[in-house]
Formats: sequence, structure tokens, C-alpha cells
Amino acid sequence: MSRAPLPGCCQTPPICMEPQLAAGLFTSFNQRQWLQRSDAVAHNNRRLNNPAKRSRITQSTELTVSCQANLMMAGDMRQDKRANFSALTEHNTNGVARSSAVASSKTGASKKLVIKNFKDRPKLAENYTEDTWLKLRDAVGAIQNSTSIKYNLEELYQAVENLCSYKVSPTLYKQLRQVCEDHVQAQIHQFREESLDSLSFLKRMNRCWQDHCRQTIMIRSIFLFLDRTYVLQNSLLPSIWDTGLELFRTHIVNDSGVQKRTVDGILEQIELERNGETVDRSLLRSLLGMLSDLQVYKDSFEERFLVETNRLYAAEGQRLMQERDVPEYLHHVAHRLEEENDRVMSYLDQSTQKPLINCVEKQLLGEHMTAILQKGLSTLLDENRVTELALLYQLFSKVKGGLPTLLQFWRDYIKTFGGEIVGTPEKDKDMVQDLLDFKDKMDNVAQGCFARNESFINAMKEAFETFINKRPNKPAELIAKYVDSKLRAGNKEATEEELERILDKIMIIFRFIHGKDVFEAFYKKDLAKRLLVGKSASVDAEKSMLSKLKHECGAAFTSKLEGMFKDMELSKDIMIQFKQYTQNQSEPSNIELTVNILTMGYWPSYTPMEVHLPAEMVKLQEVFKLFYLGKHSGRKLQWQPTLGHAVLKTEFKEGKKELQVSLFQTLVLLMFNEGEEFSVEEIRTATGIEEGELRRTLQSLACGKARVLNKNPRGKDVEDGDRFNFNNDFKHKLFRIKINQIQMKETVEEQVSTTERVFQDRQYQIDAAVVRIMKMRKTLSHNLLVSELYNQLKFPVKPGDLKKRIESLIDRDYMERDKETPNQYHYVA
Repeated sequence: MSRAPLPGCCQTPPICMEPQLAAGLFTSFNQRQWLQRSDAVAHNNRRLNNPAKRSRITQSTELTVSCQANLMMAGDMRQDKRANFSALTEHNTNGVARSSAVASSKTGASKKLVIKNFKDRPKLAENYTEDTWLKLRDAVGAIQNSTSIKYNLEELYQAVENLCSYKVSPTLYKQLRQVCEDHVQAQIHQFREESLDSLSFLKRMNRCWQDHCRQTIMIRSIFLFLDRTYVLQNSLLPSIWDTGLELFRTHIVNDSGVQKRTVDGILEQIELERNGETVDRSLLRSLLGMLSDLQVYKDSFEERFLVETNRLYAAEGQRLMQERDVPEYLHHVAHRLEEENDRVMSYLDQSTQKPLINCVEKQLLGEHMTAILQKGLSTLLDENRVTELALLYQLFSKVKGGLPTLLQFWRDYIKTFGGEIVGTPEKDKDMVQDLLDFKDKMDNVAQGCFARNESFINAMKEAFETFINKRPNKPAELIAKYVDSKLRAGNKEATEEELERILDKIMIIFRFIHGKDVFEAFYKKDLAKRLLVGKSASVDAEKSMLSKLKHECGAAFTSKLEGMFKDMELSKDIMIQFKQYTQNQSEPSNIELTVNILTMGYWPSYTPMEVHLPAEMVKLQEVFKLFYLGKHSGRKLQWQPTLGHAVLKTEFKEGKKELQVSLFQTLVLLMFNEGEEFSVEEIRTATGIEEGELRRTLQSLACGKARVLNKNPRGKDVEDGDRFNFNNDFKHKLFRIKINQIQMKETVEEQVSTTERVFQDRQYQIDAAVVRIMKMRKTLSHNLLVSELYNQLKFPVKPGDLKKRIESLIDRDYMERDKETPNQYHYVA
């Protein structure tokens, strides 16, 4: 097990250089090799004083001195010098031959250095083995009983070394093991007391374990020579430290009663801590370290611990899911996981971390994923609880299958919420703004709470595309009108930078729409009004929007819209030339005329309306017609009075004013130059304005804020019997007054006609695509043709509509069916 050694309880005990320091010396396992080498040096020094090894040392000394003498002689010969060496040998009291080489002044022969071994090996005294063992046994007993040792530790160490040198090691090892085993067996009785409570039992067990570790280390320091020679040479024998662990495991920890009480006590303490009580963590750390060192941690403790943990959190999860709301529950789960990780760091073994955390996550999250999301995801998203949403994502990312489940609920929420926005006709007025706000909100959640996970971002896009197109055409129409409201003059809600950001957001929603041609139709109609009436807030903003549409849909999509801007620019140039043309006329007019020349294919189609213009206007129109056709022969001009407007100079009692009015308002007001009072029918006959348009015109002049006409009788609506006269008493603080036309709300018929025009254009596009494909492929089956059409067409279309267009082309001889295979088509050149 990957566990840091506990103080006094390490798996491999330290090696003591000096036995006297054994009781207080603790060293780690990674110092073992260095200490072994240090032991070897100390051991060789002691061998010089051991009679049992003198013969071997003498022999090696003889060889060493001989080699040195030979080297010295060889060095003198290289220098062409001769020297005589004599070897003098004298014996020390310890039996080691001490040699010295003396150079003679005489030149000539040299004597050979000879060192002789002992003839007889020294013998141990009688009863030396028995007496030494008794001395060692007393020392071991003193250590085990925590009493003072009578003998010097150096003396005891030397005694062990002497016994091992005379091959008493097997007997010494067995005797030591037996003494230790007897002592450990005697310790079991203190754990038989039934009166001990669990905490006292654990403390007693910990004290016993700590004492055993300390005693084993001291005993090993005395018998270190035995451990490093005999035990090391016999691989089947456990070291003295391992023997101590084995004895403690066999006779104490593996006792069924002791083990059960120990594990039960540890589990009880952990449960108390989980319930919020304070426990002795150092005690738990020491006891669990004991189980780990004795290699019974996994079998005796971990399995039961995980079972109890599983049971505890299973019950807790079921209970809290009923009692608490989702945000509170999520914070509780995060707190529990933090607690368990801290528990691992404090006293559990590292190997327990993964199964423990998996257990907690499974019982508190894995078993309740669907319930958590069903109960709380909608609330969290509705209330924009970003902290809890981030925690939810973090927790679910740890559980198997968590993120895919969260992804599905996230997608379903967007579809449901967005479907309510799009599918409720009563909310059409605020639909686009609601969509933009909802998209911003979901973007913030995906970016800030869901770690910018690509799967969640893609799921959001897919959900938006799904619910926006559940209601065909209407979102596209409303988006076009929303853009119109932002680009129209008088919109003071946003600066240019804010307007640009709004347009970027609108383009994101626009991308989700399938029927982009519907958007184009309504956008073109609104753009025409802005350009012709001069209500565009900013030409730069208009061109920026046009650039965004071109980038998104291609040049073909915006070609007509770009043509509208070109027409407006060309009209300005033409009017400059027209003014120069009129200045050269002999009879200049007192009316200043401005004409916008519109290319019919670029602009929306307008219903022609014949009205009765004043003679001066008609004459000026003819002058312009003559001028324009003189420059552009072959072209046809068609006047559109519905789009015209004028500035009238008017005199009131208060003084002169200028009225900025539409062409229809102009025709009505000019009648009061000829008379004082007119009925509705008289005005209709004189101007030729259509009845509905006329009523709105009279209402704007007589019932609005600027009432330049008086209506008799008074009222907000114009009736058939009403009569109108000029309001000479009209007053206003401004000199130029703009009288707005009463805007007729877009009727259902107009919306239907716009939509029908879109569908008609789609039919032309389908026909063109079919002919283009068949011309290239010559022969094609029905299914392949339909598949090709879906790839080429940029708007949604039903298979039935495609079949109708194919039948129409067959009737018009663009293609024909195969005579033998009716499902196959041939192109007709």
C-alpha cells in the first residue's frame, strides 16, 4: 500500500550504527543502502579485535604488504637505483602482524616479506553460548517490560556478533523468535475485557501497537548483526522487524474478537465524525496505519468501511431528496465530497480514496440524476442561478453518464422554453426581444457554468434551430420588422456601437431560420420605406446590416438589396442634372420636384393608384419624363403616388408655417385653396384617392395632434357625412411641422400576399434547380432527384411540393418519365 510510514511504525525498521542510540533513532527506508555500507565499515573495524577472524585478516594483510613492497621496488628500478629492504615482523597483543620495511644503505639483495597465519582458531569459553543467551534474553525481557537493561548495548551487540561467528545463528534466531512470540501471546489477555467501551479499547490497542513497534526496533538494534548476516542470507526467513509484524498480526490482530472490536470501534468513530462530532483523528490515523502495515487493511477494514459508507449515503440521499430543494442538496453533496477527501488525507489509506469517492458520488448523485434534473434544472435556469448551475455541472461531470443526462435535459429545456416564446401568438410583439434575451442567458450559462463544453454549445444551437422553425415564416417576418425598428430614424435607444452589437445578436438568431427568403421579402419592403421616406437612422448601419446578410447568405441573397441603394445614389445624380435642365427652361416652375428612379426588379411591387394631381404637378412630371427618356431611350416610367411626399407653405393667423406631408395629404390640403368647406365625397371625387386611404388621410389632418383642418361634427373617426374646413386659427411652436400619416397596420391580407410572393419565388427556384440537375445528369431516379434538390435548396420544402413541381415540368416538356420505369426521369433537350 502506498502509505507514508508512521512514527515508530514503519514497515522496514531503521538500521542503527550505534546500539546505544537505538531507542531514539528512527530513519526512513530510503536510507537503507547507505546505512548498510556504514554498517560494513563499522563491522570491519570490530573484526580486528575478534580472535575468531584473525587468521583471515592476517592472510590478507600479508598479501597487501607484499604488493606494496613490490611496487616500491619496481619504482626504484625505474629510477636506476638499488635499495635493500628487510621485513621486520612483530606481533601485537591482539595477534595482528605489524610489518615495517626498512631501506638498507647497502646495495644488493632484498628479503621477501612473509606474514604467517595463526595455527589454531581461538575457542570460546565453556558455557559461553548459554551464558550469552541468558544475558540477551534478560535484555529482551527488560525491553519488553520497559525496565532498565543491566548490560551495555555495545556489549550485547558484540555478544550477538560472537555467537553468529561461531554458527549459532539458527539457534539464536529461533530463541529470539520464541521469546518475542511468548510476549506477544501474553498481550492478548488485555483485550479480553468486556467492560471496555469502544474508545478505550481503541486507545489500548493503539498503546499496545506503539509499544510493540518501539520494542521491536530496540530488539532489532541489539540483534542487528544476526539480521544482517544469517537472516539476509536465508531468503525464506523474515527479518526481525517482519517477524515482529507477523507475530502481532497472528496473535493479536487476526484474533476474531479483537479484530472485530477494533474495526467496529474505528467505524463507530468515523460515523460519529460524519454526524458532526469531534473525534481523535491521530488515534484513527495510528490504528489504520497499523492495519495497513500488517497488510490486513483491505480485507479487515476497507471492505466493511465501503459497505457502511454505501449504506449511509444511500439512506441519506433518499431522505434529503425528499426534504431539500435542489440548490441546497447540491451544496450538501459538494460538502460531503469535501469531507470524505479530507478524511482520506487525514487518516484513511490513499488506496481507499477512489472507491470511497465513487461510492459517495454514486449514492448521492448517480442514483438521483434524473430526479435532480427533473426537480430543479428548470428552476435553476429560470432564476439564472449561475453558482448552482456551475456546481451542478461540476458534480455531474464526476458521475458516469452524468453529462449526457444533463445535456439531454438542457436541450429539452431550451426547446420547451423557446417553443413557448415562438408558439404564442399573443407574445409576437415581444418575440424577437425575448429570443435575444433567452439566447444571451443560455450563452452565459454555457460559457460560465458549463465550462464552454462544445457538446452543450452545439446542443443549444440545435435546440434553437428546432423550436424557431416549428412555426414557419412568422419568426422570419418578426425578425425583419425588429431590424426595421432598430434601423428606423427616431430610434434613440442605442448608440452606434450598441446598435452594431444588437445587429450581431440578431444575425445569430437569423442563422437558425430555415425560410430566409421570407425574411428577405419583409426586410426589403421595410428597407424600401426607410429609403424612400428618408427614415433610415444611419446609412452606415444599413450597409453594415447588408454586409452581415451578404456574409451569411451570399451575394445572390443581397443583390436586390444592394440594387436599392444603387438606385438611391443614381437618383441623386439624376436630380442634379434635372435641376440644371429646368434652369435652362424658358418657364421655370415654382414647384421643386425630386424624383427617385426605382428599378422594378429590385424594389417591392406596389399596387398602382391613379389620383388627380394638380395641373402644375402633371406639367412638371411631363418635363421630367421628357428629360429622363431623352437620356435613357427605351425605358418606361410608372409613377407611384403612394410613396410621394411634399412640403407645403401655409399661412395662418399666427403666421406662415411649412407643413411636411404625404402626397395624399397634399392633394386634400390644396383643395382648400379653391373653397372653404368640403364633404368626404367631394374630396374623394376631386382627388381620386381610394376610400380607405382617404379616411386615414383626413383623420391625420383633422383628428391628430396637428389639426390643420376642422371636422364637423367632432370625433376621432371619419364618417360619410362629415364636413371639413381649413383651421385658420391653427397654432404651433415650430415653423416646420411634420404631420404623420395615420399608419395602417399591416393587414392579414398584406401579410398573406407577401408570403404568397415568397412561395411563388420558391416555385421558380425549385423549377430552376430541377432543370439544372436534370440537364447535368440527363437521367435520374425520383429519390436521387429529391435528394439533390434538398442539397441545393436553401429553404424548407415538403416532398409533396417537390413532386408537384416535377409534374409541372413534365407537363411543360422539360423532362419525361421512363416508359418502363415510371420512377425514372429523362431530361428533354
